[in-house]
Amino acid sequence: MVRGISVEVLLAASYAAFLVLVAAGLEALARNSHRRAEQFQLAGFRYRPELDLWDCPAGHQLTRSETDHQRRIVRYRAPSPICNRCPAKPSCTDSSEGRQIEQHLESWFSSEIRRFHRGLSLALLLLAASLLAVETVRHHRRSELITLSGLLAPISVMAVKRFSRS
Repeated sequence: MVRGISVEVLLAASYAAFLVLVAAGLEALARNSHRRAEQFQLAGFRYRPELDLWDCPAGHQLTRSETDHQRRIVRYRAPSPICNRCPAKPSCTDSSEGRQIEQHLESWFSSEIRRFHRGLSLALLLLAASLLAVETVRHHRRSELITLSGLLAPISVMAVKRFSRS
């Protein structure tokens, strides 16, 4: 016992806090990874919204070639004769049909991959909340109940917020 709180309660509270940190870390890493992948794919390319086209580093243009409404993706493609003659082609694309850029109509916050990571995060928060709820039922000392409910309440609020935004 540490200050009237059993070691089991302290370990459960520590593990729940660890799960919350892992959940938050997963979402942050996924968001950062998604952003970096998009930057890498589009390195050197510049989008011109007024013309709805992309300029490639070699000065050629990729125009809208297809809109997939079901998957919410817009594809831009450079003409294959121009790409195939370009000296930068080996470092740009291996496609004989010309360089292609896919632009997702949904942002990170509404994408499927974000929903997947949000689901993982929510599962970890629910696991932490469940652990704390079980410990709350098992332990009845005032100091233990304050410790457990002091963590359970904010974790539950976080889980409800994530669930409502999923």
